[in-house]
Amino acid sequence: MTRVLVVDDEENLRLVLTTLLGEHGYEVRAVASAEAAVAQFEDFAPDYVLTDVKMPGMGGLELCTWIVERAPAATVIVMSAYGSVELALQAVRAGAYDYISKPFKRDEVLFALRKAEERATLRRENAALRAAAEGRDTQRELLGQSEAIEKVFRMVTKVAEYRTTVLIQGESGTGKELVARALHKLSPRSERPFVAVNCGAIPASLMESELFGHRRGAFTDAHSDKRGIFQEADTGTLFLDEVGEIEPALQVKLLRVLQEGSVRPVGGTKDVEVDVRVVAATVRDLEADVADGRFREDLYYRLNVLQINVPSLRRRPDDIPLLVDHFIARNNERLGTAIAGMEPRALKCLLNYQWPGNVRELENLIERAVVMAESDRIVMDDLPERIRQGPDAVTQVLDAGDLSIKRATRTIEQTLIQRALEQTSGNRTAAAKLLEISHRALLYKIKDYGLG
Repeated sequence: MTRVLVVDDEENLRLVLTTLLGEHGYEVRAVASAEAAVAQFEDFAPDYVLTDVKMPGMGGLELCTWIVERAPAATVIVMSAYGSVELALQAVRAGAYDYISKPFKRDEVLFALRKAEERATLRRENAALRAAAEGRDTQRELLGQSEAIEKVFRMVTKVAEYRTTVLIQGESGTGKELVARALHKLSPRSERPFVAVNCGAIPASLMESELFGHRRGAFTDAHSDKRGIFQEADTGTLFLDEVGEIEPALQVKLLRVLQEGSVRPVGGTKDVEVDVRVVAATVRDLEADVADGRFREDLYYRLNVLQINVPSLRRRPDDIPLLVDHFIARNNERLGTAIAGMEPRALKCLLNYQWPGNVRELENLIERAVVMAESDRIVMDDLPERIRQGPDAVTQVLDAGDLSIKRATRTIEQTLIQRALEQTSGNRTAAAKLLEISHRALLYKIKDYGLG
């Protein structure tokens, strides 16, 4: 149901609009002030806002600006008894879609809402048609038909056209970068640069220079000027993967860039303006990091204007057969193989597995199976031992009477790593602490067991 938030200090008008819109199938919430609208905005998540201009405290135009900055997917329609061309222009400049003069007729309000709905529908359809016509239906790289992944598709389509920042959350291997690329390619910036950077892979000492650039002589190895990643992504989209790994000192500077739209290279004295849509991703619980003081609260809210949660593969097992067929076909084309599919018994093993490495782990497994297959179908023997043994591998090894300490150790070690990764939502640093081994040792074992 379409949600409408009515904001007006006149009680009678709130009652009239609530009744009128309710009769025409809208879900309505009415509040008496802009401050109350702000307080209830996230909880109600309105599609449309009808707001008066002149109210005690925060005004309607100020509320409009707030909505445009934090929830651009919502459409604002301004109402005022002080009608004038200048006020209408001010409303449009503040980001309002339409303007209604008080007193108004019932049909005027309904007409304005229907126009806004048609516009929103048309913009979404145009974005999808543009992408399809250019062969860029990128969101479907996130293959699946489950409700969990369809929810991601809908969210991507809805917010792609807006410049606002997006925070993508999900376990390692779920496809967060694919979501970021879909947001870019369905946006008006699709022909401009898409730049991706893994914040956890760049040493802290180099991060500022990488993001913002530097001037010649700024430090020992700065032999020439260097453009930073923000400048490389100018007019396009910047994907900050593992944003939670950025050091606190640099978080302040990142916040400043997001607020002011300019960067200052290391060693520079002047700011450089940049027009960048920032999409960030993390496997970390940033709210917990904020509570613990590891991540700035103001930066968190600046990044988390819109949030997309990518489901783990174990939450959408119905998508596994589709993904298996896709990865088999892709590897046949890439490797020159001719695998026709997977036997039902082997597929059942995949459906029963918990997939701590998510879609990435499945993709790597299918590539291995395609190479190892002795016939034109992937069978049980082509799957790794951890998959064949099922969910409780340790118990099965002991019950089988296998007294090999070497094989039992590998099985137990593999199972514990999988459980640690699952418990920490794929966070390898946290998993290493649970396992009481070094981060480097964990990375080696993940590679050794084919879990990466």
